[in-house]
Amino acid sequence: MDNYNADQVINGTWGEMWLDGNYMAEVTALQAKVTLTKTAVNICRQLVAGQKVTGMELKGTVKLNKVSSAFIANNSDDIKAGIMPEHTIISNLADPQSLGAERIVLTGVKFDELTLVDWEAKKNGEESVGFTFQSWNVIDLITS
Repeated sequence: MDNYNADQVINGTWGEMWLDGNYMAEVTALQAKVTLTKTAVNICRQLVAGQKVTGMELKGTVKLNKVSSAFIANNSDDIKAGIMPEHTIISNLADPQSLGAERIVLTGVKFDELTLVDWEAKKNGEESVGFTFQSWNVIDLITS
């Protein structure tokens, strides 16, 4: 893209998330990243090793205002029974002034922890939950 208008910069205020098909209005932030695992490859007559991708790590974080006990209700019994619940997350980011929408589906989502109690006087309740995922599918991309 040679040039762009400042109004086209996508703003996270327009982000949305669904967890297992349920809209999560309380979500305030969502991040999912693919981190490549690389192994050094030594090459004769070169001082710097090359790098070969040998794996991936898929991790993310969801932040939300604490308005319900949904995470506890959906995961507590399974975790206590030694079962790791698996979820699907759909992310949609569609700023009305941007050049389009970005929609990604994360599959095989497993949350890293379950917060049972976390509160403080004169402070609004918030949750931040890390997760791993197995794969992703791109539904919509913003193109110029």
